[in-house]
Amino acid sequence: MYIQSFRNLVVWQKALELAKEIYRVTDDLPSKESFGLQSQMRRAAVSIPSNIAEGHRRGTKKDFIHFLRVSDGSSAELETQILICESKYPDIDFTRSKALLEEVQKMLASMIRKIDLSSQTKLNATR
Repeated sequence: MYIQSFRNLVVWQKALELAKEIYRVTDDLPSKESFGLQSQMRRAAVSIPSNIAEGHRRGTKKDFIHFLRVSDGSSAELETQILICESKYPDIDFTRSKALLEEVQKMLASMIRKIDLSSQTKLNATR
């Protein structure tokens, strides 16, 4: 099944929701973090749906997998930053952020695996 727009990808929709949640929750960080953790977390969060969109728009499975992996890397970066924030600012609730992040990470892993397997199957069929 071909998906015409990245906007129809559930993983992109969830990643966008995650980015919005990160913006919301990082508003609670102290102003001294505006050029530190707040900025880093927001950039990592925005990178996730952005790379999904770019990879889909590139039009090849190889490019799409590459950008999905970049998104997954950004998700690991964000996970690390959330852990740092939780230890430094225990009064800020990252429960929803972590749940969305985990869901996006699982979806990315599944998508990468499926696209990679379908590429290998087609490659083996042409030999």
